[in-house]
Amino acid sequence: MKLIGFAMVTVGFIVAALASVVDPGGIDETPTAPPVEERTTEDANSATPIEESAVAGPGSVTPREGAVKWLWYVPALALGVAGVVVIRMDIARHSKTEHHVAANIETVEGSLERIASNIEKLDAGKHALDTYDVRHRIDELFTDDLEQFVDARESIAHRHGLAAYAEVMTTFAAGERYLNRVWSASADGYIDEVNEYLEKAKTQFAETLTLLRRLQSSPAV
Repeated sequence: MKLIGFAMVTVGFIVAALASVVDPGGIDETPTAPPVEERTTEDANSATPIEESAVAGPGSVTPREGAVKWLWYVPALALGVAGVVVIRMDIARHSKTEHHVAANIETVEGSLERIASNIEKLDAGKHALDTYDVRHRIDELFTDDLEQFVDARESIAHRHGLAAYAEVMTTFAAGERYLNRVWSASADGYIDEVNEYLEKAKTQFAETLTLLRRLQSSPAV
């Protein structure tokens, strides 16, 4: 969009400049001759010589006042001004987008840090919990952060590219899938499955956080 704006400015102002020069067709080439005055013999003998430059001979040209080509100038100038507006709008849009992406990146990182921390604590204290209560702890600890991460996840692609986004989301989806297995196993009372998949979910979320932090420390694409 910015390139279009620059093109509009360039074309518009160049055409406006060309339209504002003197029209070369505005030269009146009709031959003019000076008026001839009758002179007496006495006047002829006493008059001072007429300067050669004061007499316009046949075929002389008289410039007509140059006029701006308004039918070209006004639209061209308007095009240039419109190009400036387009450039300013594009700059403002990019600034707003970058601010939005930065805010979402903070949301992604913050929610993922809390997920990784909470699941580590849950895994460490799982033997002290009743198997059927684990699913309630999952609802209390993870629901909001999982939703926040998913809602803001596209900012990873905006900031770091699609390849990085796919890598992060692959490990995150695996962790979320294992956490759902823990919830289901807790509802069914399968303690061994709860312990197994809680450990797997912890590993996947920790890996996701490591990937995201590595991306944050590298230059954005």
